[in-house]
Amino acid sequence: MKKEIKNRLQALRDAMRQEHIDAYIIPSSDHHLSEYTPDCWKDREWISGFNGSAGTAVVALDEAGLWTDSRYFLQGAEQLEGTTIILRKDGLAETPSISDYLRKKGGIKRVGFFEKSMSTREALAYKKALETAGIEVVTDKDLVAIARKDAPKIPRNPFFVMPLEYAGERTVDKVKRVREALANKGANTVIVNMLCELAWLFNIRSNDVAYNPVGIGYGLITKDSVNIYAFAEKLPMETQKHLEENGVTIKPYEAIYADVATLPQDTVLSFDPQRNNYAFYRAIPSGITVVEQLSPITLLKAVKNETEYRGYVDVMRRDGAALTRFFIWLEGALANGERPTEYEIGVKLSSFRAVDKNYVNDSFATIAGFKGHGAIVHYSATPESSYKLEPNGMFLLDSGGQYFDGTTDITRTVSLGGKPSEEEKGDYTRVLKGHIQLAMAIYPEGTRGSQLDILARKALWDNSQNYGHGTGHGIGYFLNVHEGPQSIRMDENPTVLQVGMVTSNEPGIYIAGKYGIRIENLVRTIPYSETDFGKFLTFETLTLCYLDNNLVEVSLLTDKELNWYNDYQARVYREVSPLLSIEEAAWLKEKTAPLSK
Repeated sequence: MKKEIKNRLQALRDAMRQEHIDAYIIPSSDHHLSEYTPDCWKDREWISGFNGSAGTAVVALDEAGLWTDSRYFLQGAEQLEGTTIILRKDGLAETPSISDYLRKKGGIKRVGFFEKSMSTREALAYKKALETAGIEVVTDKDLVAIARKDAPKIPRNPFFVMPLEYAGERTVDKVKRVREALANKGANTVIVNMLCELAWLFNIRSNDVAYNPVGIGYGLITKDSVNIYAFAEKLPMETQKHLEENGVTIKPYEAIYADVATLPQDTVLSFDPQRNNYAFYRAIPSGITVVEQLSPITLLKAVKNETEYRGYVDVMRRDGAALTRFFIWLEGALANGERPTEYEIGVKLSSFRAVDKNYVNDSFATIAGFKGHGAIVHYSATPESSYKLEPNGMFLLDSGGQYFDGTTDITRTVSLGGKPSEEEKGDYTRVLKGHIQLAMAIYPEGTRGSQLDILARKALWDNSQNYGHGTGHGIGYFLNVHEGPQSIRMDENPTVLQVGMVTSNEPGIYIAGKYGIRIENLVRTIPYSETDFGKFLTFETLTLCYLDNNLVEVSLLTDKELNWYNDYQARVYREVSPLLSIEEAAWLKEKTAPLSK
């Protein structure tokens, strides 16, 4: 693979020389700005060998670098070793931004990137930073496509209809709400570039992207029409009928760029520079009014309806039962002398979920990290890299399932036999305290996730500890496991938490070479109270799976935290045990026994 990477770099540099381009920027996103991309658009992974979900490669004629954040420092170092590509640890004071690197490098006169694979916001930022330094920016050359001669074709798996019993709202009614939201902002037109938003709006799903039930296509809502742009083979008769019954016109996939370029002069386009690629920005006709704002579809999708909420509640019980059976199997396997590998763990866990009639596939590649591998935040086990699990040591398991009635994402850290050390128990309990403090949060309407993030970190900060990833992300409903617009993290995000949003709660800590700890549940924002001081909100925890009593240092918990913990464990048993056999329920009863000081 290392030799292949060097050959690919050479092929790209040959294409760069042909176009007189001195450096080429390759983001992780695709034409639809997806976090998880189909194989045909995995350009950054192809050029570097790095397969983390976030990162940007920059290839100059004499050197190359990969910028990624702290979640991937360990993984990046391993995967880039021997490729000649330098790991640039984004976010550290000593690491220059990509723009600063290109400005200061010397000899850089022309920089390129492909406009369909970069958001408008990012593209404009690069152009401003580089052009003020006298560097020309070229955006219409897809040089990776030229160098990557064996790239797979764009997938064309059929769209299927999301039944109303799961969606909870017809497409025609969603379109009406989108138009109302547009009108409230003075607009009448919106482009649908993100695949998850396309799937949500038109109540369709597909499997063009691993783990995410979405399909390749675009949408465009104008004051007079509702259009979907897709390859003909992606639209079987049943899907066509569904779309036409909801007033949707079907057009060829690439036709959207021409339609945007010919929008009439009375168009008021709602344009989200973060969620539309730069090619769309360049296609907008001069003279029409553009309102730069968050797409109304993004926010409408994030606020789950009552049908979706009921789906989450039901799927969490079933997913919790599958996880319980998995942990029973794991405990028994280790006791019987079996030593499954981390890679085998992911396959085995999927088999427990797959028994469910509504299960479709996993919602992401299972992260199963034993001992030191648990400290690699987004570790991906392979048959070659896998540790064998043993009946001692810390084990981090981050997994999820895609079901017709919901998407799950859960992390549990457990001790696989033996007596946990004081260090392990102390670290685990501090992470647990943060998780509980966030779960119990009561906050005024209008609160942003960044204002709550400290609750998850305070116990760690008090011990001079921290973690480098966000505390919470939005999650889709039988859609992408990561979705916006809300988040809970240190970085500022203007989106406020609204009733009906579903977000993860996942603080952690990672001790390189020793272990990783993360505790993740999904929570729903719900009303709490209304007083003279306004409306207040809180979280309802949705995820149902036991927490490891053996890792809790009870003396570190406040009485309120201990009460929450015991109430949660009791609830897990109460709601999951009816789905289990008598023997399985007895096992879970022991695991959820209350703790006391």
